[in-house]
Amino acid sequence: MGGNLLARIKTYLMGHKDILWKGLLEWVFEDFLRFVFADAEKVFDLEKGFDFMDKELAEIDPEAGKNAGVRYVDKLVKVYRKNGGEEWMLVHVEVQDKTRAKDRPFFPERMFRYFYRCFDRYQKPIAAIAILCGPDGKQLYDRFNYEFMGTRLQYSYNTLCILDYSDEQLGRSSNPFSWVVLAAKQALLKGKKLDDKLLEGKLFIFRKLWEDGLLEKRKLQAVFRFLERYVQFEKKETIRKFRREIDEITHKKNAMDIFEQIAEMDREEVRKEERKKLSRDFVRRLLARNGMTLQEIASLAGVSLAEVKRVKTRIKAK
Repeated sequence: MGGNLLARIKTYLMGHKDILWKGLLEWVFEDFLRFVFADAEKVFDLEKGFDFMDKELAEIDPEAGKNAGVRYVDKLVKVYRKNGGEEWMLVHVEVQDKTRAKDRPFFPERMFRYFYRCFDRYQKPIAAIAILCGPDGKQLYDRFNYEFMGTRLQYSYNTLCILDYSDEQLGRSSNPFSWVVLAAKQALLKGKKLDDKLLEGKLFIFRKLWEDGLLEKRKLQAVFRFLERYVQFEKKETIRKFRREIDEITHKKNAMDIFEQIAEMDREEVRKEERKKLSRDFVRRLLARNGMTLQEIASLAGVSLAEVKRVKTRIKAK
């Protein structure tokens, strides 16, 4: 793949940080659970792995057909408990740099809508987590309240605000998700000489990844990709300096292989998005025909019924 195309991919990913979060979570979900829950090792059977239920979540999406102006990453994950049961983890990641003030009150309601739709459908225990990675994370609530004529409801959920953790605290941790949080914080840097600050932070995280050959593992490569793509240097000279520093840290051992590996991960993400776009285009063409039910279109296109309804709603909106 040519250099120009790779550059376009990088630009695309920078504008779609939700894609970076969505791909990363599937690689570090075990570490994420350990980061959020101190007793994760006792509660969850982490050796059994996880089932990521993207299709099932799409079918119960409370925002289907809406354009809220805010990008989210939503994950529904089946996690096994050590007592033999199953936990359904609803992971709700807010990936905008800044949430519009008028949208903030609707965030808790969105979390609640996901909860009751999941609970109604599956009748399983649910632990909901909102990762707040914007500069206004502290202004987003951790509960949804409803009250009308004696009827009251309070729904509380876990929140993980990246601004609650100091760089020193995250840097001392051996949990890879700590380094993810540290990388996300780099995107919130302000003031003068941002490239210098970003360079220092990226090199610190890279050294953590390089220790004991960790970058040979796919999961840690995913963390490095997140670090590289989530926030990028402004100056080309800083990019060259970063590469030179990496050469010194690695003694040029497999360094180019690392960058090629994350480039391949970029290509795969774009291929996935292109396949989704082709599916949506196919659905649009089928909807233009008469005589087919929505369920028949979903089956033929290989997508969920909810996705067909979303496409249909967007067509009507235009």
